[in-house]
Amino acid sequence: MSSLHERIEKALDEVRPFLANDGGDVSLERIDGDTAEVKFHGACVGCKVSDFTLKGGIETTVIKYAPEIKRVIAVKA
Repeated sequence: MSSLHERIEKALDEVRPFLANDGGDVSLERIDGDTAEVKFHGACVGCKVSDFTLKGGIETTVIKYAPEIKRVIAVKA
């Protein structure tokens, strides 16, 4: 079984191509209990739809790979 960190990274790898198409990226900053903290990079910083991307894309995918994670939040650079 992969570690929690590895499973979250695998989930992020699944969404990165979609972010890269728009000139952005995301990285895992830390895991705090049942919360994963991520940071947006490139065009994702300040993007008007980043909240939708976070909840509809990233959080959904992370929870699929790591069901013990209950929420994903974005931290500022």
